[in-house]
Amino acid sequence: MAASRALGTFRLPPLPTIREIIKLFKLQAAKQLSQNFLLDLRLTDKIVKKAGNLTNAYVYEVGPGPGGITRSILNAGIAELLVVEKDSRFLPGLQMLSDAAPGKLRIVHGDVLTFKVERAFPESLKRQWEDDPPNVHIIGNLPFNVSTPLIIKWLENVSQRDGPFAYGRTQMTLTFQKEVAERLAASTGSKQRSRLSVMAQYLCHVQHVFTIPGRAFVPKPEVDVGVVHFTPLMQPRIEQPFQLVEKVVQNVFQFRRKYCHRGLGMLFPEAQRLERTGRLLQLADVDPTLRPRQLSVSHFKSLCDVYRRMCDEDPHLFAYNFREELRNHKRPGQDKEAGRESL
Repeated sequence: MAASRALGTFRLPPLPTIREIIKLFKLQAAKQLSQNFLLDLRLTDKIVKKAGNLTNAYVYEVGPGPGGITRSILNAGIAELLVVEKDSRFLPGLQMLSDAAPGKLRIVHGDVLTFKVERAFPESLKRQWEDDPPNVHIIGNLPFNVSTPLIIKWLENVSQRDGPFAYGRTQMTLTFQKEVAERLAASTGSKQRSRLSVMAQYLCHVQHVFTIPGRAFVPKPEVDVGVVHFTPLMQPRIEQPFQLVEKVVQNVFQFRRKYCHRGLGMLFPEAQRLERTGRLLQLADVDPTLRPRQLSVSHFKSLCDVYRRMCDEDPHLFAYNFREELRNHKRPGQDKEAGRESL
């Protein structure tokens, strides 16, 4: 109990401000890496607070940069903080924080897209999927250029219960461009509804918890930033392989302004397209004149379940790619419209 109390009352000693750290180590945000520094510790504290109770938690921070959110996490009573930073320029400043918080901050110079976090924390933290979420959290101010591929990668990990989710239903609190944050949380029928909405919401409870104005960052991005909290669901709302769900959802939203039957048709070879699309929609009980953004997760569940049965009947169907068929027919102009997919 005494040890637990000590963890909960830890505070960092006086340190140079983040702005002073940036000057001290001559740090500049790399435009090609979509880096933007958050200097206001009131805002970094707010991000960490939205992650939930971090007392005695094990936290994985992605892209800590100069260490603003890192400081707020260290002051939240955590047991251990693991940071993974690709840019070596930030390592001296992070090491200063590590020295100020002995035994609490572990620094890895690496890439979050390839780092094996499932090996990073004690086995004793693991929980059954049906239990409450483990005392493991992911927090990060993500560079814009990796935020979408990273959340798709983690959603696939959720579906397979591996990677960061080998510990159980690990919660995530992450930043995105405001438009992406709105897409992730968008409800059925909203203008922001997209492929990303469905992929996130069939696996997680998703909350766009607050928005940070762009002027709070250095350099100021052209857009505001949204903070999004994810809690994996005990039971996915679509119980099919991630790649199958992604293929169905992706095909639907590639023609987001058309009726949904247009994109669904691209799941099938041209010679059978009309008949098979009609069969898919009929068996799934989905109105072919609904727009993609009008389709609920329940609609997608029905479509994915029926498409899976059709793939089981025809083992070559899942491998079909309509773009390859177009290329083989040497009619590249026809796939221009299909290329306007929106996340």
